[in-house]
Amino acid sequence: MNEQQFQEQLMEKGITLSPEQLHQFQTYYKILVEWNEKMNLTAIIEKEEVYEKHFFDSIMAAFSFDFSSNYHICDVGAGAGFPSLPIKICFPHLNVTIVDSLNKRIGFLEHLSSELKLSNVSFFHDRAELFGKNKSHREKYDVVTARAVARMSVLGELCLPLVKQGGYFVALKGPNVEEELESGKQAITLLGGEVEELDTLTLPGEKSERNIVTIKKIKATPKKYPRKPGTPNKNPL
Repeated sequence: MNEQQFQEQLMEKGITLSPEQLHQFQTYYKILVEWNEKMNLTAIIEKEEVYEKHFFDSIMAAFSFDFSSNYHICDVGAGAGFPSLPIKICFPHLNVTIVDSLNKRIGFLEHLSSELKLSNVSFFHDRAELFGKNKSHREKYDVVTARAVARMSVLGELCLPLVKQGGYFVALKGPNVEEELESGKQAITLLGGEVEELDTLTLPGEKSERNIVTIKKIKATPKKYPRKPGTPNKNPL
């Protein structure tokens, strides 16, 4: 997907990018490739692949969930900034918080954010399990996002404690998500969530399947969750 196709495909979905926003994506790509030489951010470095498999893939969440409100979003395990920073570029009014367990990645994200001149973005070096117990962040976010970080039963425990009641957890997943949702249904309910929507989409170039899962937070998460770091992964609910 070249830059023009990227712009046109987004326009078809009602997302029109200004010259400044297009320049931000160009800068994002340039910095990602530069930093990837000294630390492992992504295995995908070809420009057209980054535009499709990282930038466009991240923004696909907005084809399913409406980001036009003044939401405060938390992105769990964002890695190189996906999906929250491409979404933030498209919807500059959003307030974005990113939590990641690797300090080097946080350094990259802080530099990137400064170069892109993004406002209302903050970064925290922490484990999601500890972050979800922190009173300053627990049940404080309108929307929590995560992209292919773990299975739904694990993701629910890492993300739902951060979502305020009435807010949403938006998970960006690959194919075969129905099986994950089936095995994670009990965990999602226990953590206060309810699956509201499952949208199956296709990446325009390589035609691979993507699923956007929207979970509404309908009641408070029990205080015992999330459990200690590493436990959700080793022993999913």
